[in-house]
Amino acid sequence: MNPIKVLAVDDHQLLREGIASVLEGEPDMVLVAEASSGMDAIEQYRVHRPDVTLMDLQMPGMNGIEAILAIRSEYPASRFIILTTYQGDVQALRALKAGASGYLLKSMLRKDLLDTIRAVHGGRRYIPPEIAADLADHVTDDALTEREIEVLKSVARGNSNKIIADGLNVSEATIKGHMKNILSKLDASDRTHAVIIAMKRGYIDG
Repeated sequence: MNPIKVLAVDDHQLLREGIASVLEGEPDMVLVAEASSGMDAIEQYRVHRPDVTLMDLQMPGMNGIEAILAIRSEYPASRFIILTTYQGDVQALRALKAGASGYLLKSMLRKDLLDTIRAVHGGRRYIPPEIAADLADHVTDDALTEREIEVLKSVARGNSNKIIADGLNVSEATIKGHMKNILSKLDASDRTHAVIIAMKRGYIDG
């Protein structure tokens, strides 16, 4: 049996070292390479052709989802497990749509990493129960549009409707309409509440 070849992608060296220590001594898997960015991940993937890639979501420059899409466009059979500190259902759904087979919170690595690698290598999916529950809770929700997310990001920066309208070259009434839709879709009581919910669910970065 050839060992499972693993590529670890994360911009924090300590986390990559932690992954290496978890994999060390496992006879059925080997860490073939590490990468610290999305672009680096693509290069390392081409060189090493790993069986399973552990991919961080948030990295400077190209993020994990963009890197997955780029790699899968060249290697459609590639398999990915997302590693993230974010439990948000929106981020999880984006990752799964991009082609990830597993989704792990970084706090779960010691406990669940090895079993998840084996499951994904075997052609199965792994999503932790708490994230699966979040996905199920919001499956019938209306998703925010790209423009609504853009408006909410500007709200998170502390901008008024007028400033947001000027920045997007639309009327203040249009922004008020967007805000009304956002509050309704997120079941939020006000602008601040909407930003908090959007961060928790992964629509915007914290």
